[in-house]
Amino acid sequence: MSGSESSSLPALIAQLASTNPDERAEAAELLCRAGTAAVAATLPLVEACGDDDSRVREWAVAALEELGPPPAEIIDHLTEIAAGPEPLSAYWAATLLGRAGRDAAAAVPALATCVASAEDMAVRERAAWALGKIGPAALSAREALQQAVAQGKDARLARLATEALAAIGG
Repeated sequence: MSGSESSSLPALIAQLASTNPDERAEAAELLCRAGTAAVAATLPLVEACGDDDSRVREWAVAALEELGPPPAEIIDHLTEIAAGPEPLSAYWAATLLGRAGRDAAAAVPALATCVASAEDMAVRERAAWALGKIGPAALSAREALQQAVAQGKDARLARLATEALAAIGG
């Protein structure tokens, strides 16, 4: 994104909240094409994963795939979304919390709850992965991870929980 294009970032973020699905999809696509320069749109993009329009969801996911760790000031918001009812938004919130590593230590209780009781298995798996990325700061999540391993209902969840336990140590 060049200097003139980066000035349109606030406009694209505002456009993501449009009542017109075509405008929302266009904004999500342009944010995707902006790559890492769209980091300021991280939270609106996570929220857009819950959009009614599949094009908006697809472009929002594509944009989030290009972003690295989230800005520290949105960790609390991502934590709320990870614990929320919308599976794709929760998945991406957990993903970003994992990318934040130990900077997301405050999210450990919410992620542990996701591992134990999220309705969507992909959210449970991603929460376990995120706890592993947070590392030793996620020690308080050990019990939830151990239960995920012991239950063995989902092989991938059990593997991710085992990997997280190894990363957490203690």
